[in-house]
Amino acid sequence: MPASAQATGAAALGDGVVEDAEARAWLVRANPAAKVVAALVVVAGLVPVVDPVSSGVVLAAVALMLPFAGLHRGLLVPLGLPLLLMGSSIGVVTLLFGDGGPAAALGTAVRLLAIALPGMLVGLTSDPTELADALVQKLKVPERPALGVLAAVRLVPLLAAQWRTLGLARRARGLEAGRNPATALAIFAGKVFALLVRSIRTGTQLATAMDARSFGTGRRTHARVSRWRAADTGLLAGTVAVLCAAHGLSLALGTWTPLFS
Repeated sequence: MPASAQATGAAALGDGVVEDAEARAWLVRANPAAKVVAALVVVAGLVPVVDPVSSGVVLAAVALMLPFAGLHRGLLVPLGLPLLLMGSSIGVVTLLFGDGGPAAALGTAVRLLAIALPGMLVGLTSDPTELADALVQKLKVPERPALGVLAAVRLVPLLAAQWRTLGLARRARGLEAGRNPATALAIFAGKVFALLVRSIRTGTQLATAMDARSFGTGRRTHARVSRWRAADTGLLAGTVAVLCAAHGLSLALGTWTPLFS
């Protein structure tokens, strides 16, 4: 791929990822198909078990990948806090209403984080165009859903900008909640509904435009070739090795617990 194309692809990853093509981190350079398959392998390996040891080992291994993801440190806090809140809330609910005790609650929370974090890294470190090319060329996904994924990912920044515009428009009209939680909730619900209407209109227009250009109606040529490298095979092999080590350690410690036991 030409240097200019690499620079363009790196810049398209957003502010959270290193933009210089020569400084792209290892996980950013990996084939998106390999990252998607690795994330699915993690899901398949962790869904059947609920113990905290196996999930904790996988979570620690995924956390060790963060320095190789090319993410700015300032991006990890706003992204990590919702994950921690989600995992802790699920753990508390499991502890209060489940019958497995603290171990099952901790295992559920850690397992959720270990499953969600790889998916988040796939989205943050993959250029949408490269992801669509990899889905079609390497995973043999039909072009229509692959192009739909590309369009959806490309629309995320647009929806974020529209959300900010809705907030500024309401503030300009004097619609501020102040310290009233009921008013804040009503304003939030109104913004969500307005964004939903806008997203439906945008999606309809985009689908019409794609159909008019015959996207997904037959075989198409590809301007870019999705290349599978030895490092991509190593990523999959490493994922399987980590899962085997996690389950082996859990079995050795006697904490391995299947989901339906």
